[in-house]
Amino acid sequence: MELKYDERGLVPAIVQDITTGEILMVAYMDKEALRRTIESGQAWFYSRSRQELWHKGATSGNVMDVREIWRDCDDDTLLLKVDPAGPACHTGQRSCFFRRLEAEK
Repeated sequence: MELKYDERGLVPAIVQDITTGEILMVAYMDKEALRRTIESGQAWFYSRSRQELWHKGATSGNVMDVREIWRDCDDDTLLLKVDPAGPACHTGQRSCFFRRLEAEK
């Protein structure tokens, strides 16, 4: 099966710690980011805001060694199981998911 990229040529990529199962972040990949990830063994993504490829941890040192890549049943989302070298979030938090959404009253 071929991956189903959106109209911009992107697929969402959920990033999960392979040891703890914690969801670390969600990013997007294009074909080139996926190719570089597979070839290098480290996570590469496509930045929608900067419109360019980025190697996770290239400046911070918080690279993510990719151990497994899974695709969902619709072939339109990827799951990267990684061994992170440090925090996933640009804020310094281990995961980008550190704020609970509180219901409005």
